[in-house]
Amino acid sequence: MQRVVTRSAKWVGEIPGLSQRCYSQLGLATSKKDDDMIINPRMPHFDYSPPPYNGPTADEILNKRKDFLSPSMFHFYEKPLNLVHGKMQYLFDDNGRRYLDAFGGIATVCCGHCHPDVVEAIVNQTKRLQHSTILYLNHAITDFAEALASKLPGDLKVVFFTNSGTEANELAIMMAKLYTGCHDIISLRNAYHGNAGVTMSTTGQSIWKFNVVQSGVHHTINPDPYRGVFGSDGEKYAKDVEDLIQSATSGSVAAFMSEAIQGVGGIVELAPGYLPAAYSIVQKAGGLCIADEVQAGFARTGSHFWGFENQGVVPDIVTMAKGIGNGIPLGAVVTTPEIAQVLKRRNYFNTFGGNPVCTAAGLAVLRVIEKEKLQENAHVVGSYLKERLMDLKNKHDIVGDVRGRGLLLGVELVTDHKLKTPASAETVHIMDKMKDMGVLVGKGGFRGNVFRITPPLCFTKEDADCEDILSRHPGALRSRYAPSPGKDWTTTRVYCSQFYLAFLPELFSTA
Repeated sequence: MQRVVTRSAKWVGEIPGLSQRCYSQLGLATSKKDDDMIINPRMPHFDYSPPPYNGPTADEILNKRKDFLSPSMFHFYEKPLNLVHGKMQYLFDDNGRRYLDAFGGIATVCCGHCHPDVVEAIVNQTKRLQHSTILYLNHAITDFAEALASKLPGDLKVVFFTNSGTEANELAIMMAKLYTGCHDIISLRNAYHGNAGVTMSTTGQSIWKFNVVQSGVHHTINPDPYRGVFGSDGEKYAKDVEDLIQSATSGSVAAFMSEAIQGVGGIVELAPGYLPAAYSIVQKAGGLCIADEVQAGFARTGSHFWGFENQGVVPDIVTMAKGIGNGIPLGAVVTTPEIAQVLKRRNYFNTFGGNPVCTAAGLAVLRVIEKEKLQENAHVVGSYLKERLMDLKNKHDIVGDVRGRGLLLGVELVTDHKLKTPASAETVHIMDKMKDMGVLVGKGGFRGNVFRITPPLCFTKEDADCEDILSRHPGALRSRYAPSPGKDWTTTRVYCSQFYLAFLPELFSTA
């Protein structure tokens, strides 16, 4: 169903006729009246219409958020979305408008919104038994633990269930400290591992940290191929881990924790060879290696089921959440039988960890990934989308870097290619206008200038394809107004508008 969306065109109105020419080239239905631009993007056909919505308006919800929810809660967009329905890779607002979800609830919805198999598993288990306690027996938790362990290499087969990635990482760090008898933890600058006491310490970005005790955490140089001092030489970055152990600890450490591809940090794929070198150094110092797979896990990278597999390593402990439950609150820690023994020293308990409804959902997720070949789809569609994004990089100066694997992709925007000056304001502006056109992406990175593209793994080539429009209208991707130092925001806005119009077809089908 096509919907007409009205919004102000002032942001592209500085050059007479520019907006009309751009939209015409892109093959979008437009008209202009009283300085408003009516845009009708041609989204892929989707045989679903949500039921009518009769709930609270966006303004009513915002007022209640202000009155009753934590002031720390923030929202995307100048005019925030009131999303009321979801189906596979699409979301629907309170007016029934369809959006292409290229964010996936922060890399969480892997099978697709309201996937029927996952919903059925949740409903059926809820009808039978919603909750008891792990002090009693129930097959839902053991069935899922067995299936999950089968996806991991080596001796990683003992599972502890949690409710989130933060909980999982907190537990993993505690286990490492108990097992080694050490307290020093090494993590990466630019990392994000959670927002509780110890995980907040391991996080390497000030915007996500309160002034809490660092809990013996030391941050090493981030092996960022785009911004790092050693480019793509992973072994050179790993040398800093060795130096850090010798200078900031007693020479022994409890653990080294990292993602293989940093999510909140801006989809930064660690330099090739980094993890093998870093793991070797840490293990020689008596430490354990913890792989945070909260965002990169569950087939999202396409080439492998787990992100760490892309670097050919086997960690001692693996943590996971987000995609594990397709949106159900669920996390897990998986380790070896030997390391798992440390929790027998005292009573360890998690009331909701292993809840039968959550674990039934998790098992359904694994089955859907396998049945629908979502890992293969993530590889094929993600590789194709990345190629199209690389085309944009080659044609638009504002695109500094395109990176990631599968359907875990990042697009970093800069105002100066040589200096790599972050285009933070432009990123917010473009992201807001993409929403107006019906495409939802995330934002991240230390400087907030990276688009995070993490859609459900059912994302299709039709969603990503713009081949027809590129071949018919190559001028639509041509930029003439690149921002530079000293340029005012008016010129930058014009340039941003052209970039986002060029980026949009990468996610919309023109069929």
